Amino acid sequence: MTYTTRDIQARLAALSYDPGPIDGLDGPKTKAAIAEALKARNVKRVEELFHRSGLHRIILHWTAGADGLIELERQHYHIIIDRSGRTHAGALKPEANANCLDGRYAAHTRALNTGSIGVALDAMSGAIESPFDPGKYPITQVQVQALAETVADLCETYQIPVSPYSVLTHAEVQPTLGVKQRSKWDIAWLPDMTEPENPVDVGNKLRSLIATAGL
Repeated sequence: MTYTTRDIQARLAALSYDPGPIDGLDGPKTKAAIAEALKARNVKRVEELFHRSGLHRIILHWTAGADGLIELERQHYHIIIDRSGRTHAGALKPEANANCLDGRYAAHTRALNTGSIGVALDAMSGAIESPFDPGKYPITQVQVQALAETVADLCETYQIPVSPYSVLTHAEVQPTLGVKQRSKWDIAWLPDMTEPENPVDVGNKLRSLIATAGL
């Protein structure tokens, strides 16, 4: 499995080794963090810092859909959670995104699909960011709880730390990992909020729920 410098930096940060900015540049701080991680974990190759599946990141979305799954949603996400909290498998297993070169993968995040599991809340059809309107199909609290439990299980299965660098919302991808997206604001609003908030703050709330669900 081949990992980009950005992937390696994010993995190091998720494992609590400081590679410097997540910028895709293999600078001295990144090299030092790699050396520190290899020594601390008693492994010889960078690849050994990752799970054997090649999966190392979970990206959280909403589908911008109404009630009822459609095939397009199943093609784009590995796991979809409906507004009643029921979990549905996508058309492809997460392992399909370990290597996207064959073209058969769930395309859920621009330029960041390889190694990334896509989990989506089926909700928010017709939602407007500003002035905020959640539409007729807002995220539900039971849906959020199911998301936390589902992602906690995935983190355990694929040895993914619950970190901003490895479990993050689509809206956090650009500010945290430096990969440009197209004005995505999922997930910047939760049922206990009156309006969208800073994506990283919302991501922190979700990660706290995920960490608790994993105990």
